[in-house]
Amino acid sequence: MTTPMMLQYQSIKEQAPDAILFFRLGDFYEMFGEDAEVAAPILQIALTGRDAGDGKKVPMCGIPYHAVENYLVKLVRSGHKVAICEQVEDAKASKGIVKRDIIRIVSPGTLTESVAEGSNHYLASVYYSEQWGLAFLDLSTGEFTVFQTPHLDVLLAEIARINPAELLLTPELSKNPKSWVQYYCTVREQTTFKTPAMREHFHSQEGLFTEFPIAAFAATGLWSYLLETMPGVDPTHIVEIKTYRSERWMFLDQWTRRNLELTESLRGIGKKGTLLSVLDATHTAFGGRLLRHWIDKPLLKQDEIEGRLNSIEELIADAFLRKDLQKLLSEVYDLERLMGKVSYGTANAKDLLLLTQTLALLPDISTIITSSTAETLKVKVPKLDGLGSFVENLQKAINPNPPLSLREGNLIKTGYSQEVDELRIISSGGKEWLAQLENAERERTGIRSLKIGYNKVFGYYIEITHANAHLVPGDYQRKQTLSNAERFITPELKEYELKIIGAEEKLKDLEYELLLALREQVRANAKKIISVAQVLAEIDVFVSLAEVAVNNHYVRPQIKTDGQIQITEGRHPVVEKMIEQGTFVPNDTLMSENQHLALITGPNMAGKSTYMRQVALIVLMAHIGSFVPAKKANIALVDRIFTRVGASDDLAAGQSTFMVEMHEVAHILKYASRNSLIILDEIGRGTATYDGLSIAWAVSEHLVQNPQFTPKTLFATHYHELTQLQDNFPGLVNLHVGVKERGEDIVFLHKILPGRADRSYGIQVARLAGLPQELIIRAKALLLELESSEPVHASDKSAEVITQFSLFDVPKVHPLLQEIEKLPLEDMTARQALQYLFDLRERIQSTEIL
Repeated sequence: MTTPMMLQYQSIKEQAPDAILFFRLGDFYEMFGEDAEVAAPILQIALTGRDAGDGKKVPMCGIPYHAVENYLVKLVRSGHKVAICEQVEDAKASKGIVKRDIIRIVSPGTLTESVAEGSNHYLASVYYSEQWGLAFLDLSTGEFTVFQTPHLDVLLAEIARINPAELLLTPELSKNPKSWVQYYCTVREQTTFKTPAMREHFHSQEGLFTEFPIAAFAATGLWSYLLETMPGVDPTHIVEIKTYRSERWMFLDQWTRRNLELTESLRGIGKKGTLLSVLDATHTAFGGRLLRHWIDKPLLKQDEIEGRLNSIEELIADAFLRKDLQKLLSEVYDLERLMGKVSYGTANAKDLLLLTQTLALLPDISTIITSSTAETLKVKVPKLDGLGSFVENLQKAINPNPPLSLREGNLIKTGYSQEVDELRIISSGGKEWLAQLENAERERTGIRSLKIGYNKVFGYYIEITHANAHLVPGDYQRKQTLSNAERFITPELKEYELKIIGAEEKLKDLEYELLLALREQVRANAKKIISVAQVLAEIDVFVSLAEVAVNNHYVRPQIKTDGQIQITEGRHPVVEKMIEQGTFVPNDTLMSENQHLALITGPNMAGKSTYMRQVALIVLMAHIGSFVPAKKANIALVDRIFTRVGASDDLAAGQSTFMVEMHEVAHILKYASRNSLIILDEIGRGTATYDGLSIAWAVSEHLVQNPQFTPKTLFATHYHELTQLQDNFPGLVNLHVGVKERGEDIVFLHKILPGRADRSYGIQVARLAGLPQELIIRAKALLLELESSEPVHASDKSAEVITQFSLFDVPKVHPLLQEIEKLPLEDMTARQALQYLFDLRERIQSTEIL
């Protein structure tokens, strides 16, 4: 017969069959059966067994309840859901099996423990009905956002940007796993995307459901999942649903964010070597998260950009204000995540103390700003007011050094509650009373070794050795016999024991109740506290950008609407920090309506890619409202920044390197406008030479010849034939990277100069890379052969027509003579020269060169 406890376990397990069940038994969470077999090796704990009835044993493992966080994170990050089952009634008051129930189901998206401080951890949801709706929520901070678009590729790019830990899908969408293959997906019934629960919570935002109906369905599906996985929780820290519209923020696709290394490096996970790593001098966790958002979503409206620039400029001008704010902000704790803990009922006294200490800094922050000349920051000061009396109450209530557990007592300050003070006096005073009683009994009995002690089983006792048994008074009542002593109790000691023990238990219970009441007061002020956190985050970001601008000698960009980008002595913000100070070579940039495509030629490693990325980053920094690394910068508003850089395949999607490249180019040509900035670092290098050249040529013409479609474009290429397009298209200009030749060696000047490069110096670069000398010699010989044909050239008759390629015309001078004339005899050994003659004879005999 199955035991009652195992019957209870089985019935609860049926409520969460796809999750590992943490079943609370006393001070442990136990796992049984298959759950235990799966969890034990992941958690690296012993797998044992437990009697399940009828002589059967079931596999079992367990973890201490007070250390649950680390074990929980391990399981969830291994791709498992965990259902936490707690005792929901007092074991002392229950008869028979203690009532238990699931209080929370933790999945990758609903995990709030051990999440990265400076970034978000999103649960996302997708819904489709003629348009695509996306909703995403960070449960730890309360950030809840929706987005709607008619384009699948735009949706996928946005999902890639937020990189959700878990993605909720309808059954229909789950049938197309190719789009979501890299994410942890949970399929939800269609009906869960249309429940009314979310509208009740966000009733003040009814207009959002009308304006973004598809996104609202996605949000509803997410909200219903939240309520199911966290039953009984009221997430009061989620105070509003935000949305963003295309007319306010610049949309950046996944290739642009990746290629420009905005928040994550190409060399691995983390922000080292990214734009974020340069700009992030924030002092708060929520400030760091906000800066990441600003970088990911640059502004499009000039007045909003200028507003941010004004704030930064004021902070640059007032070094004392900047330093004072930095000092105070360094003492600020993560209000958003603290409020998340309050909402979920997991905040302890230490969390409330940190929240109180942070809110107590608000008057000082307000005073510093108010007494400064920073007019744009003064506007934010009123949003920091209104919590004075509430904070004072918390300061009076919470013990400055509370324990982590809410059941251990010592949570409440003396003086806050008269009842707590009285119970505390009784509890602490009991020890003094016992010491006095011990001395009195020694005097009364004459037994100098008499002592009063306590244990959990027998309570308080008077211990007397057997040698002094004859001196025991008649009112002593024997309680316990030991090998060398007897233990007694007196009516007086028993009475005080009940009083002390009762006071201690009552004190702990009372402090626990008071702490929960304080937590509810904090919950009631959630909206105001979240608002304060948002203001402090903005101030922190402004201070950070100002500090970075001062330290790195950035200038304020002038935001223009004339379509011109003019940068004087621009620098790459990341590269200049990674090389020796003062060695970065700055470059100028000029792009306008009349000069909107620059073809950049020159050798590899000379700095073409750095230069193009530098321009893109300066333009992006201006749009987030940051100062920029340049001597002077006039930046035209752009609607999008596109990049096509590097070579990589996508094996999961079944795409070769060349297919990925063409897909990126197609995406750019589909979505770019005359107000876009495009960075093209090579096109057509993943296929045959003529195919690649033809594609690169056609793309260049497409970008330059249509007066309705003239995006500002920087195009680096090794197809030197393209430089002839300048003769036919006035909007195209040739640039090249300066190189200085020293015999067979070259020196990169890293300077962008007008005009075209005469060659790519590929063999010289290969030589610098250390390729074998005999290989270099052979490559030179082959290059001479290939260069014996004339390149493609543009027609002189029409800008719209290309002449036939003249690659196979026989030149006036025989190629063999050209080859011998350029032969590097000084670098050849006698053996290599002889080998060349033998090769030459074979070629003549085969008529290869005739």
